[in-house]
Amino acid sequence: MEDEKFTKDPEEITENRELNIWEALIPVFALIGMLAYNVFVFGDDALSGSNQFILLLGGAVAALVGVFNKVSFDKMIEEVAQNIKSTTGAILILLMVGSLAGTWLVSGIIPTMIYYGLQILNPTIFLAACVIICSVISVATGSSWTTSATVGIALVGIAEALGISVGMTAGAILSGAYFGDKLSPLSDTTNLAPAMAGTDLFTHIRYMTLTTVPTISITLLVFIILGFTIEPSGTADTASILSSIEAAFNINGWLFIVPVLVIVLIIKKTPPLIALLLGTLLGAAAALFFQPEVVASVAGSENLTFETAYKGIMNAITVDTSIVTENEQLNDLFSSGGMAGMLGTIWLIICAMVFGGIMDAIGALATISRSLLNLFHTTFGLFTSTVISCLALNATASDQYLAIVVPGKMFAKAYRDKGLAPENLSRTLEDSGTVTSVLIPWNTCGAYHSGVLGVPVASYFVYAIFNYLSPFMTLLFAAFNIKIKQLKESEPVAA
Repeated sequence: MEDEKFTKDPEEITENRELNIWEALIPVFALIGMLAYNVFVFGDDALSGSNQFILLLGGAVAALVGVFNKVSFDKMIEEVAQNIKSTTGAILILLMVGSLAGTWLVSGIIPTMIYYGLQILNPTIFLAACVIICSVISVATGSSWTTSATVGIALVGIAEALGISVGMTAGAILSGAYFGDKLSPLSDTTNLAPAMAGTDLFTHIRYMTLTTVPTISITLLVFIILGFTIEPSGTADTASILSSIEAAFNINGWLFIVPVLVIVLIIKKTPPLIALLLGTLLGAAAALFFQPEVVASVAGSENLTFETAYKGIMNAITVDTSIVTENEQLNDLFSSGGMAGMLGTIWLIICAMVFGGIMDAIGALATISRSLLNLFHTTFGLFTSTVISCLALNATASDQYLAIVVPGKMFAKAYRDKGLAPENLSRTLEDSGTVTSVLIPWNTCGAYHSGVLGVPVASYFVYAIFNYLSPFMTLLFAAFNIKIKQLKESEPVAA
């Protein structure tokens, strides 16, 4: 029988009325301290495994706090299991992204994108073009994850070929991807935020444009300026790179049909797993038709037979694959880890969910949010506490959905009591919960995008301008009372 001091709502947020704020913060401070030292010792290699263990140690500290507060071990394990279960879709998508990247490499789809991209995208406008391209794709698909897994990978490849910083490029890609993800009616977070706050989808989207449009405008301006200041090292050698790509692959415009079909499937609301699986299979078919010699070489053979075709495609889907060219720079670029290459990211997500699950089970997440709510009493303070709560939950729960659901439930009544329309809360949840998730290395979003793009969070953090500027923009609007909609007396209030 469940302990009476615990309450569990439909969104699975545990409240523990006996847990005080200082006890709730012990695991947070312990995790931050351990992660800081671990990164100091291992640097960029921290994500290779040591950070994952630190997350487990953080979960152990949280479990000790829970035991001290009479939370059963079984309850904590059950919550961890539920948390890991909630990431099943994300884990399967990661595996499918790895397989898709493998077949899109051996089929020549990614090399073809890079080949034409090198000729079309001038280095001066490249970063701004990344923002615009990814914005359009993300609005159309409603998914920043799909955007990274398709055009994002190709754009990073073009940046490497041109000698442009991959950190800058990833920042531009994610700025555009999250702009689209945030405003698209197809996005799950764009639907979740108004549901939690008590408003409707299109009111929420219209209200979000007030802060989102200025933020993306500033972001685009910064990348335009950066475009005039960077000096790409690969410009002079573009002809050589194009020649090497042509020598290694059969470059053909028909290959663009595959990524276009995948994007169309996503727009048509095909489940991402199905779309990515079909993209993988279409990539495999394209590889056999357009690149038979490449498939044979991946299988370790000179001739393409049924057996070597099967082996080559399966190798591309599942394990490390490298295509050797005359250009050393391209040799590093034309490699894919397949499904195996995603296992490190999956490992990180699982360990993050262990920490987040235990923090939820002991009631720490609810306690932290409740304390932040009580900390401020002005309208600006209410917005500030919402932003801080979303950021804290992205770092501690390691999941952007919890960073929307927990503050959404905790703060909805406070916004109503202040006479504020619910779209104020839904917009703030997206401005601070959705977009900042990618800035946390152990958050599911940070782990996913850094894994897919092959760029560490530390490398793109400074350049993900849209993502970290969004919370400041929403606070700026609140501080100067710009377009802060009041709740009409006749307006119905959601329960």
